Amino acid sequence: MQKIKEAASEFLANKRVAVTGVSRDPKSHGSNVVYKRLRERGYEVFAVNPNTDVVEGDACYPDLRSIPGGVDAVVIATRPELAEATVRECADLAIKHVWMHRGPGTGSVSEKATEYGRQRGLTVIDGGCPCMFGPTADLGHKAMRIALTWSGNVPRKV
Repeated sequence: MQKIKEAASEFLANKRVAVTGVSRDPKSHGSNVVYKRLRERGYEVFAVNPNTDVVEGDACYPDLRSIPGGVDAVVIATRPELAEATVRECADLAIKHVWMHRGPGTGSVSEKATEYGRQRGLTVIDGGCPCMFGPTADLGHKAMRIALTWSGNVPRKV
């Protein structure tokens, strides 16, 4: 296992990142915040939502397989019961870096998905948010990282 900061740094070193669960209604979804932040910080980011073709003014894909040229990392920001299928798709596509988004509450974290991915050699970050670390962080997210690490919603090791 590695410390969360190391895993986050490795994840954020990947420049082609998919974000699942990006919503047509951006006001109510943390996934859209993650998507926009990655885009603003220079990442080549891809929205994944099977229910729409456009999100945040960009093309949206129904699944990871549909993204031209593939991706190197995936942020899962869907309901937890959908996370295992996404991790399975990551394993099938040899995507080695997966981050299950979690702020307060359960977020997208699924123990089964985490176990499945790790058994197949994927680095699975099971909690927290990419916006809490490195080049994507802001002061508010850094403060949330501290509080949510204490509560257990941001893992110390992955």
